[in-house]
Amino acid sequence: MKIIKKIFSLLLIVFIIAQFFGPEKNEGDLASIDAFFNETNPSEDVKIILKESCFDCHSDVTRYPWYNHITPVNYWLADHIKHGKKHFNVSNWESNSVKRKDHKFEELIEMVEDKSMPLNSYTWTHSEAKLTNKQVAAIIDWAKQVRFKYSLAPKPE
Repeated sequence: MKIIKKIFSLLLIVFIIAQFFGPEKNEGDLASIDAFFNETNPSEDVKIILKESCFDCHSDVTRYPWYNHITPVNYWLADHIKHGKKHFNVSNWESNSVKRKDHKFEELIEMVEDKSMPLNSYTWTHSEAKLTNKQVAAIIDWAKQVRFKYSLAPKPE
C-alpha cells in the first residue's frame, strides 16, 4: 500500500508541475482572415458558420476553451490546431496558388459533404459547431461558387 501512495504522490507532483508549462497559443489577429473573406466572398450566414465551426483550427484566430489551461489537454489541442492549419489555413490564404486554393475547396466540399468536418471530437465540446443539413448545403453551395471562380482564373504557363 505504501508503494501505491508513493506512486500516486509522485504522479500528483508531476501533474502539478506540468501545469506551469504549456504550448504556444495560436493567437493571431482577426485581420488575418480578411483576405480569405474578400477573395471567397461568403454570405453573412456562411461567415458565421466558418467562425463557429472552422476557424478555431483552420486559422490563426483560435478561441480557447477553459480546459485549455489544463496540461496535458492543452498539448492535445495545440497539436489538433497545428494539424488543422497544416491542411487548411485561411490566415495565410494569399500565399497559396490558385491551383492549391481550388484543391483546398475541393477537399472542403468533400469533407463537409461526408460530415467528417467539423470533427466529432470538436463538436463534443462545441455543440454550436455542429452543422445542420441547411448549413452543410450553404457551405457546399458557397464552396462550389468559389471553385467555379477559380476555374475561370488564368492559369500560369
